[in-house]
Amino acid sequence: MNKIKAGIIGGAGYTGGEMLRILVNHPNVEIAFVNSTSNAGNLISDVHTDLIGDTDLRFTSDIPQDIDVLFLCVGHGDAKKFLVANPINDNIKIIDLSQDFRLNRNSSIKDRQFVYGLPELNRDNIKSANNIANPGCFATCIQLGLLPLAAKGLINNEVHINATTGSTGAGQSLSTTSHFSWRNNNLSVYKAFEHQHLNEIGESLVQLQPELSAPLSFIPQRGAFTRGILAAMYLDSDLTLEEAQDIYEQYYNAHPFTHVSRKNIDLKQVVNTNKALIHIEKHDGKLFIISIIDNLLKGASGQAVQNMNLMFGLDETAGLRLKAAHF
Repeated sequence: MNKIKAGIIGGAGYTGGEMLRILVNHPNVEIAFVNSTSNAGNLISDVHTDLIGDTDLRFTSDIPQDIDVLFLCVGHGDAKKFLVANPINDNIKIIDLSQDFRLNRNSSIKDRQFVYGLPELNRDNIKSANNIANPGCFATCIQLGLLPLAAKGLINNEVHINATTGSTGAGQSLSTTSHFSWRNNNLSVYKAFEHQHLNEIGESLVQLQPELSAPLSFIPQRGAFTRGILAAMYLDSDLTLEEAQDIYEQYYNAHPFTHVSRKNIDLKQVVNTNKALIHIEKHDGKLFIISIIDNLLKGASGQAVQNMNLMFGLDETAGLRLKAAHF
């Protein structure tokens, strides 16, 4: 088959860099252009130095329309502004990595309807979609830890969630909390009980469990590491450990990137991969769930490529068979 021609908007940031790292070696994709107005004319490998020797492409300020798919690797709010200012041909599929189109109330623009792109929830809809709203990183990690319970109608009381993310989750722009001197050997809580990803998590869980009314109490933390998210969740449950493990293993049996481990898990098992790992324990009457992902891959660019694979009828794992840097 002819290779899919892909364009990238916002190619100089973390998600754009990870998109390039995947697509430059994807067997079914040709990178047609990488747009960055601040870096137009510069070699991509001068900005993303990990790509030295892998590509001779340069950034451009142009937006050619002879492509099959367009990845929007831009900041929150900027994807909508971009599509308003730049008409994109109707035959071009769009995968947006910002939060602009994730919620039901904001899921369309200019006759483009966006499908929420969590394959473990919406795989069939993704396959027939022309526009994808890629999920948030915290949202992906937490949802993967809870979807099997919601599918069985088993979230019937408060879910307590503590999740810690690496510094790349804040993006490439410098801020007080992303400086090495602040972040290193440090830990902090932010947006307790009110993180924006709660909205998309809630919509997904209600999609599977319409009567869901139990609160999600979410405490996000900034960790002193670069990549990855670990979410630790618990709720009261009458399930035995074996019953819970069977529910999770059956739910994820057909999904190639999400795996249930009967042994405890750690972040290094998923960093630099598109994997999600889930571990379940039972402590008295509480079901305890650990979910881990790489925030830049399964939580962003890797999942976006996974969605592209589904949209174009490719092997879902194409270009994403990545091994963790475990040591």
